Amino acid sequence: MATVRLDQQEPQAREFTATVIAHAAYATKPAVVLDRSAFYPEAGGQLGDRGALSCRGLVAEPPSIPAKPGSSLPPRRETMPESLDAVAYPVVDVQIDDAGVVHHLVDGALPPVGAAVAGAIDRARRRVHMALHTGQHLLSRALIEAAGAPTVSARLGERDCTIDVTRDAVPERELAAAEALANAVIDDDVAIRAWWPTPDELAALPLRREPKVDREVRVIAIGDFDVSPCGGTHCTRSAQIGSMRILGTERYKGMTRIYFAAGARARGLLAEHSATLTAVARDFTCGAADVPAQIDKLRRALTDARGELTAMRERLAVAMAASLAPTPGPGEVIATVDDAALLRPLAAALTAAGRDALLAATGADGAQVLLARAEGSPLDCGALLKRLASATGGRGGGKPTHAEGRLPAGTDWPAAIARARDAG
Repeated sequence: MATVRLDQQEPQAREFTATVIAHAAYATKPAVVLDRSAFYPEAGGQLGDRGALSCRGLVAEPPSIPAKPGSSLPPRRETMPESLDAVAYPVVDVQIDDAGVVHHLVDGALPPVGAAVAGAIDRARRRVHMALHTGQHLLSRALIEAAGAPTVSARLGERDCTIDVTRDAVPERELAAAEALANAVIDDDVAIRAWWPTPDELAALPLRREPKVDREVRVIAIGDFDVSPCGGTHCTRSAQIGSMRILGTERYKGMTRIYFAAGARARGLLAEHSATLTAVARDFTCGAADVPAQIDKLRRALTDARGELTAMRERLAVAMAASLAPTPGPGEVIATVDDAALLRPLAAALTAAGRDALLAATGADGAQVLLARAEGSPLDCGALLKRLASATGGRGGGKPTHAEGRLPAGTDWPAAIARARDAG
């Protein structure tokens, strides 16, 4: 039979009592089935709860205690005798099958069938997931209002939370407006209601999306801002979400994937980013607000330094070319250099002097090769490099006028060139 879902009736409940009614296997992993459970099973993009079951021996089902008048919870069971030693069973995952049976995947031995157990949910994890799931509803509505971007799917992961929307690109200003709108609803601390409306009530509701089930549709309403069908765990007031932050976007299958965080996870990320910014500001010996200006200054200095280095390499290449080919005229120069960045300017200087350039820059990981021919030369650089690579186990290619490649470490570069030329 289907498990009674306490998590849907009272999302704030973190402890409960139940009876083990069966042992099962979910995806070949051992699991416990309870008659009722406050553990949320993974579904709808939200991960399942974790926690523990504890058992104080084979205890007969305790008597029921009537629920408080007006409560939606079923009668609760009396707690188990304190005199018996408790055994803990870690619940590492919770899943639900098509029949509505909740499977509690336990690490280790299973509590015996018929045992009365006390369930304890990982409070911090549930709190994070409630904020993320409610925040996702809020942001999905805000993205419609501020960006005209309906949600196609959402995923609340252990690290990343995403919303996929139908637009192939959403401008930054519209994302910022959606984030601000969501946070405004959080600040308003509106009530959040979860209930099962009648078919007539359901038909009259302004649902953001169509239900995925045909009967017993559960609806979540965040004030009058968003009304959506959902079976997940949610906060009871919007202020419990804490805050909403859009972290970035990317193109995904013709749509836009939006990364976001809410609640404790958002606070954790903001604290991490603040610590990083503070450390960078300390290194720059400036205030946090001045870091962008310091980075811009450093970037300009780096650009200038790179320009100066390029000019120095070009002057060095001209001097090296004059040393390797003191007189202009046809011929070839075979040379090895230490800096691969010198290959192109040296080749340009040599070919300008009428010499074919057969150059290599050697290192521990092999030799980077560049072949360039002077104007009027019959040398076919591409063909020569192809033979050279084939003979040495290297790679590369190019045109008759210019070719580049890489040879394995330890290659006798001048000898390899001579053999490749002879092979042609």
